[in-house]
Amino acid sequence: MNSQDTPERTYDVVLFGATGFVGTLTAEYLAAHAPAGCRWALAGRDTGKLERLRERLAAIDPACAKIPLLRADATDPASVREIASSTRVLATTVGPYVWYGAELVAACAASGTDYVDLTGEPEFVDRTYVEHDARARETGARLVHACGFDSIPADLGAYFTVRRLPEGVPLKVDGFMRGGGLFSGGTLASALTALGRGPQTLAAARERRLHEPRLLGRRARGPVGAPRFSRETGTWALPLPTLDPRIVARSAAALDRYGPDFRYRHYASVAHLPVALGGVAAVGAVAALAQVPPARRWLMDRWEPGQGPDAERRARSWFSVRFVGEGGGHRVLTEVSGGDPGYGETAKMLAESALCLAYDDLPDTAGQLTTAVAMGDALIERLQAAGIRFRVAHER
Repeated sequence: MNSQDTPERTYDVVLFGATGFVGTLTAEYLAAHAPAGCRWALAGRDTGKLERLRERLAAIDPACAKIPLLRADATDPASVREIASSTRVLATTVGPYVWYGAELVAACAASGTDYVDLTGEPEFVDRTYVEHDARARETGARLVHACGFDSIPADLGAYFTVRRLPEGVPLKVDGFMRGGGLFSGGTLASALTALGRGPQTLAAARERRLHEPRLLGRRARGPVGAPRFSRETGTWALPLPTLDPRIVARSAAALDRYGPDFRYRHYASVAHLPVALGGVAAVGAVAALAQVPPARRWLMDRWEPGQGPDAERRARSWFSVRFVGEGGGHRVLTEVSGGDPGYGETAKMLAESALCLAYDDLPDTAGQLTTAVAMGDALIERLQAAGIRFRVAHER
């Protein structure tokens, strides 16, 4: 039995950073969808904001007027240890995680508490593995990063696709992402921080490789593809050097179902070549500016953390990730799709991930894990029930 399952745990789920933009959306989702009897609490450093949020949630469900409020600061080890030891699952929206995530992960690993976040920062994920994976395996804690738009659609979409391909043969899967939506100040801060920490990110990746056991007799890769026209989708495919391919490759390394030789590539899917070229130029310009601290601060100041698109704009937003999987003479096209990717659906994904860890019958795992390894089919079922679509478009 994991230490988190012992009777002294006061809460099933604690939401940390609940008063931020995505944190508030996640709290609203839990208020509307947490099962009866779920013992959950809101945590953050500003008690006044937490109280105002609780009043807002009480309008959704009057029972929320009694939700406990926990005061803690992400940079204060003692306060986060107290929260981690009180709950079975801790979900956090506080980024950039490389600045504000370390103490939370350390506390959960030490306490045997399951942990979920929304990070898309490779440096943070690699440092967490090096510093806390071994301890989490000892205590039974499941440390599951990237439980939002980074990287659930890619990770569970690839897993869903692989399950429809033959077993025991080399497999190839390509993901093609399309969408329409805006970002919040917190998301921008995390992205710019990651872009501006290239040397630190490379150093963290090298250190992880020194600690991570090598696969024997199998391969699992997530290389950056080349720009190309995709006949499968009828669009231009631009490689996305995000965390997603690394997460998918780690799922493949951990699960034999991905076969003896697995490769995943991740692309942005763009209909028109001029738009594709413009997107490449824009990303390059932002990446260049992120290397210069004054320019990076200027960009961050354009959108304050805690701000984001309004409800009307979020309602018009959408995403779709199409997957092309091949292996053993078989080919399958699948799709994962939903609404507002950065906020509404991300809040849904984080909340359902936390509830999945708290309540579902899952594989016996511990340490730093991906969503596919920790939750797999159970989380897909939850997300489908919540309105995120997983479908097979074509098989032959």
